[in-house]
Amino acid sequence: MLFTLSNSPQHCDFSLLLKMVAPDDALLLMQDGVFAALHDSEACERLSQHVQSVYVLSEDLAARGLVGQISHKITLIDYTGFVALTEKHAQQTAW
Repeated sequence: MLFTLSNSPQHCDFSLLLKMVAPDDALLLMQDGVFAALHDSEACERLSQHVQSVYVLSEDLAARGLVGQISHKITLIDYTGFVALTEKHAQQTAW
């Protein structure tokens, strides 16, 4: 399953999201969800402990002036990569 997080981790039930993501699932951070990818943030540390495949949308990082500030544990993708994730994961859940 592909999970997409479009809200800041401070404005959603981030703990529940982390519990729901299974080892073979992927999580895409987009819109304000990109704040969870910030290097050395609490949200990023929790992500690295609970989720194996985390991606962040490069266009949303750029729109928020956060390019170069994300953890090296998170994969940077563009819209083409987003489409590839949706093709790989037939089911999707938006947060």
